[in-house]
Amino acid sequence: MIKHAILIGIICFLTVIALTPIVIKFAVKINAVDKPNQRKVHTKVMPRLGGLSIVIGVTVGYFFSGLYEQQVLGISLGALVIIVLGLLDDIYHLSAINKLLAQIFAGLIVVMSGLVIEIINIPFVGTFEIGYFSYPLTIFWIIAITNAINLIDGLDGLAAGTSAIIVFTIGIMAFLSGKEMIFTFSIIIFSSVIGFLFYNFYPAKVFMGDIGALFLGYCIAILSLLGLYKSVTLFSFIGPILLLGVPLFDTLFAIIRRIVNKQSIVKPDKGHLHHRLLKKGLSHRNSVLFIYGLGLMFSATAIILPMATLRGTILIIILLVLSLQYLAEKVGLVNERFTPFINLINKVHPKNK
Repeated sequence: MIKHAILIGIICFLTVIALTPIVIKFAVKINAVDKPNQRKVHTKVMPRLGGLSIVIGVTVGYFFSGLYEQQVLGISLGALVIIVLGLLDDIYHLSAINKLLAQIFAGLIVVMSGLVIEIINIPFVGTFEIGYFSYPLTIFWIIAITNAINLIDGLDGLAAGTSAIIVFTIGIMAFLSGKEMIFTFSIIIFSSVIGFLFYNFYPAKVFMGDIGALFLGYCIAILSLLGLYKSVTLFSFIGPILLLGVPLFDTLFAIIRRIVNKQSIVKPDKGHLHHRLLKKGLSHRNSVLFIYGLGLMFSATAIILPMATLRGTILIIILLVLSLQYLAEKVGLVNERFTPFINLINKVHPKNK
């Protein structure tokens, strides 16, 4: 299993390395470029169709690995919808409602193929069948994760690197559980993303664009669904949430920030984690590496948690939540004045004057 997956991974990696310069020229030719504005960090026009090379790399791996022989028609058709959506959005800048409708359609294709979250395994509590709620929950999960990856695509290499960490961790968990298809799929995606990072890490030569961010988000959503599907050994319900900690953390606080500041929750702003780290003085590269580190922390927690006792699990989750709350307040993810936890710490342990 390992030798075959590594060979396929090398093929995907080399494919993306070879094709990305061609994709860059193609993006410029059709004017699929990202222009700087007040909200964005980059200061020059950049080609934004780079995710197309990731799509091609994954497609090559899909056929070379024999995954097409598995019962994955629904997943493949859903991916095709997401790819077309991302491509059109990078060229024509579609409205939010049109993108949402396309994502719902992709989700419907997946659930109609039979891939749904049928059970939820909560550690130390039990396993629950969720019946008819399986369908809306699965569609919601696909849409939420697809967009969560897109939301953190704000710095060179950030979305790609974060996705690579998530996918690699899923691959490790799949290997340990003997889930060959999930392991192979993870290696294919991971290798394609690493190839793209050669051109996308700071200073980037190309952006992945919506075609890349939406496609990676969809792939991660599907990988987590494959782990949840009729399985209590690979993932518990908490596992995918931890793996997706960085984009979910940033998305959650984006919603809180906009509610507290009385803004539309769908209105873009410059309050995301990467924006705040830059505001606090971190360089572009160090901001990305900091968030990579945060992603690795979530991944390590997801791997360790199933082996912990009930007391250990509760302690780990409490420490994780408090650490994230402290980070959010320290960098001002809601606003500079929203610091209830830090204020509480200062009351309990006043600073020496």
